[in-house]
Amino acid sequence: MTQRVPATPAPGPLEEYLRNFDDLFSKLNQRKAVRRYLEGLLLPMERNKTLTGLANTEPIVGAQHASAQKLQWFLSESSWDPTPVNQQRLELLMESSVTAPNSQGALVIDETGDRKWGDQTAHVGRQYLGSIGKVENGVVSVHSLWADERRYYPLEVEPYTPARWFVKGEADPEFRTKPRIALELVERAVQAGVPFRAVVADSFYGENLGFIEGLEQLELGYVLALRPSHAWWHPQGELGSVEEVARSQFWQPEATGAWQKITRSFRDEHQEDWWALEAVTGPYGPAKAQRLVIVTTDPLTLPELTTWYLVTNLPAPELEQAKERSWPVASLTEVVRLYGLRVWVEQSYKQVKQSLGWAQYQVRSDLAIRRHWQLVCCAFSFCWWACDQEDGWELDQASQPAPEELDHPGAAQGEKKRLSRSAVPPLGDLARGFAASAGVVGAMDHAAALLASVVHQAPTSPAAGAA
Repeated sequence: MTQRVPATPAPGPLEEYLRNFDDLFSKLNQRKAVRRYLEGLLLPMERNKTLTGLANTEPIVGAQHASAQKLQWFLSESSWDPTPVNQQRLELLMESSVTAPNSQGALVIDETGDRKWGDQTAHVGRQYLGSIGKVENGVVSVHSLWADERRYYPLEVEPYTPARWFVKGEADPEFRTKPRIALELVERAVQAGVPFRAVVADSFYGENLGFIEGLEQLELGYVLALRPSHAWWHPQGELGSVEEVARSQFWQPEATGAWQKITRSFRDEHQEDWWALEAVTGPYGPAKAQRLVIVTTDPLTLPELTTWYLVTNLPAPELEQAKERSWPVASLTEVVRLYGLRVWVEQSYKQVKQSLGWAQYQVRSDLAIRRHWQLVCCAFSFCWWACDQEDGWELDQASQPAPEELDHPGAAQGEKKRLSRSAVPPLGDLARGFAASAGVVGAMDHAAALLASVVHQAPTSPAAGAA
């Protein structure tokens, strides 16, 4: 058997990480390209992480440079399959003591929409893009992520293809709605043996009856958001929407009524007092198949950005019906904890994806886009993997930077990013023993900064014994 020719090594621990994937890249030029690609994704850059940016060439004329053309070929024409790459990435995460999932985490469903010009890029269409908050031309992808209070990472991602790409439009058997894609991602997580406490998603999925029925058929617990206007059939004169229920409940600082105070703690050492209401109305109640939980920072004004209307099938404690359910009981504190993981993930995951160049691909085919996304996921997962390799680096409260010490990597392009080196976990030290260079130090320090930005505003674990 011919001995494999080694590729030019990547900096420090990145090389060790990528050796786990070498068997999936059969050719030397593929193994070289994956190293250069991830190096570029992990390096902090003022430029966008386009192919010319990753190859460090001039944006226009430099597109014809050999280094940029090699990366273009690697994404668009090379023969490697992104599916086994993702499977290997997840195996490494599940084997690690730092990142192995557990049954107290949440399976978070999230989606990302990014603007793209023209109509030739796969999956592109005029649709709502969450990244800019309006309808525009772009590509939307649906993600499944595993998360707890200490870490989170993507499991799988699938593009949503608008109906215009199908001969029969929405009637085409190949057309998939976003809730249908999300349910498929949940099924894959179950088949892969990923443990989690509940599926957590925003109101787009919480309002979709087919998605909820699919979760119940899988016998999975869920905590899903509802819109404030969510309503049900009711006689005239009775309460008929979740917001009406919330506004009907008496609350004063000295007389809180049915509202229960819940103190939420975060890793930047601040605490917030929230208020939770277990509503009994319409089809919802602790003794019914679904519970309605309303959570807010101010029961008087119900601020839009800090008020959650949640539906869950996790049974309430101390009820006889709980014995008949397939899921452990969940107190109000536990329901708030689970949905709080989704909010944390949604906010920081977008910033990390932007920093790693999620939407900055310059390819058009479905396969090339999927390859780019998987490489971005590998870059993010490498940060956690490297954390596991560094003895003594614990992502505990003491090691987290304060908000004023670390600007999010998702700051506006061109905006100066301040970084307190003393506040960042010493991932840069992983490069010790290698030749000093801006590339080695920069990639490792940026990985540390990414992780620090992920965890410094994370919620902390609930108090021991909390249901």
